[in-house]
Amino acid sequence: MPSAGKAVIGLSLFLSSFPGLAPLRAQPVNAETQRVLRIIEKIEKEGSPGPGAASRKEVVSETELNAYIAYRIAFEKEEIMKELRLKLLPRNRVEGKIFIDLSSKRIPGFLKPQMNVYFAGTIETEGPKVRVHMESLFLEEQRIQTALLDMIISVVSQFEKMEPVSIEDWYDLPYGIRKLETRTGELVVSY
Repeated sequence: MPSAGKAVIGLSLFLSSFPGLAPLRAQPVNAETQRVLRIIEKIEKEGSPGPGAASRKEVVSETELNAYIAYRIAFEKEEIMKELRLKLLPRNRVEGKIFIDLSSKRIPGFLKPQMNVYFAGTIETEGPKVRVHMESLFLEEQRIQTALLDMIISVVSQFEKMEPVSIEDWYDLPYGIRKLETRTGELVVSY
């Protein structure tokens, strides 16, 4: 998934699959990140329960999720998304700030090389898919429509020779995760 798409979806850093936890664990991690890595490992090991079985749940705090996201950005050496901070609210609502740095890329003159994107939306889970339905979106202090950010993602994708994405695309839930819910300061993962 292109970095710009990850930036907007945000939670995909928590959700995106990666080859094994051993390389990640080889890196030094703080206690919050370590807890999220243990939860991912547990979900992977336990797998998805059979049809009709009761789902199991794990809770990740907002602090733990943000620590894990920062760790993944550093570990993956993200070239575009340099920061992502999320605020988890009741009823699957989420707010976030993303710092995008395009200064090392060839970009059209109408794009600023460094931008902050602020968003608010609702996490939607449908079957094995998840997305963030955007309710408000700001580029710096200017309210924008999702179409403008989709255009920026498309332009960057063309320069990077990547497949463009939309900020409201659906993404696969990995590890047998069935559903995501938010409460104040918490992400509830059902698997």
